[in-house]
Amino acid sequence: MKRLFSNLLFKVFVAIVLGTVFGLYLPESINRIFTTFNAFFGQFLSFSIPLIIMGLIMPAISDLGKGAGKLLLITAAIAYGSTLFSGFMTYFATSGIFPQLLESSVKNTSEIADSGPELMPYFSLTIPPVIDVMTALVLAFVIGLGLSHQENSSLQLVVKDFEKIIMQLITYVIVPLLPLFILGIFVSMAFSGQVFSIFSVFLSIIGVIFALHILLLLLQYTVAGLFTKRNPIKLLATMMPAYFTALGTQSSAATIPVTLEQAIKNGVSEKIAGFVIPLCATIHLSGSMMKITACAMALMILQGVPFTFTLFAGFIFVLAIAMIAAPGVPGGAIMAAVGILQSMLGFNEEMMGLMIALYIAMDSFGTACNVTGDGAIALVVNRITKEKLIA
Repeated sequence: MKRLFSNLLFKVFVAIVLGTVFGLYLPESINRIFTTFNAFFGQFLSFSIPLIIMGLIMPAISDLGKGAGKLLLITAAIAYGSTLFSGFMTYFATSGIFPQLLESSVKNTSEIADSGPELMPYFSLTIPPVIDVMTALVLAFVIGLGLSHQENSSLQLVVKDFEKIIMQLITYVIVPLLPLFILGIFVSMAFSGQVFSIFSVFLSIIGVIFALHILLLLLQYTVAGLFTKRNPIKLLATMMPAYFTALGTQSSAATIPVTLEQAIKNGVSEKIAGFVIPLCATIHLSGSMMKITACAMALMILQGVPFTFTLFAGFIFVLAIAMIAAPGVPGGAIMAAVGILQSMLGFNEEMMGLMIALYIAMDSFGTACNVTGDGAIALVVNRITKEKLIA
């Protein structure tokens, strides 16, 4: 029972239910308390986003410049390519499906938004960020790349300490407060009458993304099967224990022992598996990329925000890099992505709240897709290297 109450997905589910009930039945004076909290937390989140980007990306890029040489570069390149493929595949699939699927919901939501009441906070505070998001992103790249070519740098120690501070901020402040933030979002939507339209949209989006996850895994193992000249369905079936373990743990890192064991059963050498699987648990997030891209497009359609292929192409390339730096905690990938969603796609506070709720609702399936895909990458790397690079 204690484990259930500490589960982030359970907390988000409770927050959605309570937010809906509070918004429908509590008086406006009480509901405005939640709106006031959201106004403050939204400002704090905007302040934290550039710091999160720098704290995660600087050490991630500097670490990639060190380590096992060619094997590291090959694995990182394949993981990045797999994540990019997931993003573009999701864009082309959802850009053809979502406009028709969400058409009625867009109309209903816009009509309700125009006529429904709006909750206002009792007061608001402005907390301007110390640096804007794109500047933080570029600065993180510059410092990270510079540190990757230096030995015994004192700045490296500062960057590592800063990473620890940011991880503490995410783990002990932002993630624990996310359910309350989501509760406030659903209070506002229920009060204005939009909540049931949003629920129908959630179900439609989750169904499409789950189907795309299955398709992505089939494609990944088809490529692995072509490289290894083996049956991709049998290869994928061998990795199913890792898939189902990840569904329960919601953590790529916690699933590493099972993923490692199943990859070896698929014929990957122990040396290659021992290097690739732990690395990919950190840098390969194709399932997370799929969720974020699909949810972003759905919310933009729902809010009537125009989008183009050029806009999403840039977003996907930058997001794939952010996924490499995402922390290994529940909700970590979406926290690494919030700054890019805000700066490149123009997400506002309400869209961010819905995005986080949608992402966490599917967190188990995304993690399972990530770790199962790690097995495919291990097969490809094993075939390319044949252990020569680390023998």
